[in-house]
Amino acid sequence: MVQQVIILAAGMGTRLGKPWPKPLTPLKDGRTIMEQQMSNISSAFGERARIGVVVGFKMEMIMEAHPRAIFIYNELFDQTNTSKSLWRALKASCDGGVLWMNGDVVFDAKVLERIKPLIEKDQSFICVNTSKVAEEEVKYTVDSNGNIKELSKKVVNALGEAVGINFVAARDKSALVRRLEEVADNDYFERGIEVSIEKDKASFIPVDISDLFAVEVDFPEDLERANESVK
Repeated sequence: MVQQVIILAAGMGTRLGKPWPKPLTPLKDGRTIMEQQMSNISSAFGERARIGVVVGFKMEMIMEAHPRAIFIYNELFDQTNTSKSLWRALKASCDGGVLWMNGDVVFDAKVLERIKPLIEKDQSFICVNTSKVAEEEVKYTVDSNGNIKELSKKVVNALGEAVGINFVAARDKSALVRRLEEVADNDYFERGIEVSIEKDKASFIPVDISDLFAVEVDFPEDLERANESVK
């Protein structure tokens, strides 16, 4: 069965201060962030992987670097946030669940091995790090059943952080698409998830990957941490 994977790579990445799209940032092992992601995806899913990339800012650079990917264009990349990039990608997806990740996440290949059983069960999930809760990161709480309840940067008494690797099951996808379209242009995709949980009873569970490295590269210090982990 084909495994659909989306990489969100439309943003301008201004905080890192590079003149190219952030996913094309080189790592110390010679690969770019996106090359590291593509390699991990191929290792986990092989030829079953159908990789789509949402592009916007300097999209030609990404398209030239990864010509075999499927591209979805967010023409409003400079006016919208990840909610609208993911909305476009999910609308363009085929039947079945979709794994997606932010285009700036450097992560251990073992993460995908850990989540494969949940993908095979078609269970929606959010990968999380419970070892830290930074103020500027997307945080979460759970309900009495252990499912995600709140998911935003404003969460109080959070249990951990979302790391930017997620999966929506086939049964939850249409509701998520609808909610992503409804939320504000400047919302992160997590807002769409939160509303689909509240309004549509979508069931997302947290998957703790705290023992594996996963770094979202927003600032130069994040890139330093990512480079300490890649091999």
